[in-house]
Amino acid sequence: MRIHPTTRTTQLFSHTGRAVRTLVTGSSGHLGEALVRTLRTHGAHVMGLDSRPSEYTNVVGSVTDSDLLREVMAGVDVVYHAAALHKPQLAFVAGQEFLDTNIGGTHTMLEAAVAAKVRAFVMTSSTTVYGDALTPPEDQPAAWIDESVLPVPKNIYGVSKVGAEDLCQLAHRNHGLPCVVLRASRFFADGDDMPQLYDGRSDDNIKANEYAFRRVALEDVVDAHLRAAARAPHLGFGRYVVSATTPFTPDDLALLRTDAATVFARRAPLAARVWQRRGWRFPDRLDRVYVNARARHHLGWRPRFDLDSIAARLASGEPVQTPLSQLVGAKEYAGSSYHLGVFQPMAVPI
Repeated sequence: MRIHPTTRTTQLFSHTGRAVRTLVTGSSGHLGEALVRTLRTHGAHVMGLDSRPSEYTNVVGSVTDSDLLREVMAGVDVVYHAAALHKPQLAFVAGQEFLDTNIGGTHTMLEAAVAAKVRAFVMTSSTTVYGDALTPPEDQPAAWIDESVLPVPKNIYGVSKVGAEDLCQLAHRNHGLPCVVLRASRFFADGDDMPQLYDGRSDDNIKANEYAFRRVALEDVVDAHLRAAARAPHLGFGRYVVSATTPFTPDDLALLRTDAATVFARRAPLAARVWQRRGWRFPDRLDRVYVNARARHHLGWRPRFDLDSIAARLASGEPVQTPLSQLVGAKEYAGSSYHLGVFQPMAVPI
């Protein structure tokens, strides 16, 4: 097994007093690194698996390698499965690779987890799965996106994440594996892939606005994963939207579609004052609002960052980027210049 000799072995104890052994896949990526950093801080015995080496990866290999997974999964209690091909890679990665990695890799992971009698399996999914459901017809209100909304994937990435989610549900149904799927909204530090749509707003302005409807702090994503792992044996299976708590209500949806700035100013007066001082602008219109109520209720999750807290950070001279996001920074997607702010048109397989 390809494990560096510097593997940290400090322990995080469960209620039984036995060390909790944790596996994080995608440990060289945004969320994977953040999970490993946090788990290490908590004193966990954590193993990072990724196809790319890094300070946070001590097993270099693929989630499709069944022999390797059987080896690294032995004795593991909790799995955080964050490894995947991502939306920016649609421009230069063949569709079959998304199926092989995101669906095939998840299947291989689940089989190894069942065999190892893992007590909690947490899969990182994405709000991208909702696809076309995120954009209602022009004459309709903005969409209120919670777990009751059926996914309508619009690319192979979305299809692959829905397929992986369903495999998690199947592993629970057929094998009793406790699985929780977290549909995370935007949390990466990289620039937006469609900056031409934001009418001169700065990247910081865009990201701050998004905390009201489509962004979550990296710290809060990590915390949602930790809470999901703790709750998985009780829940059995669940899917949850993980996004910052919106200031909006369903009554705001019609006006958000036509005059979002007015709703922002009414619902977030502190942000309105801070934005005015900075010369920032709220969005002109929104097409969706992500809703985290079920995750807060079922997981006992309490996200720390929302539009108000970001406005308070700015008012006190702190940046939009939260502390953990600053530590992790932007990440390279293999073969892509996306992290450098160079965006390629996305291929749309099939």
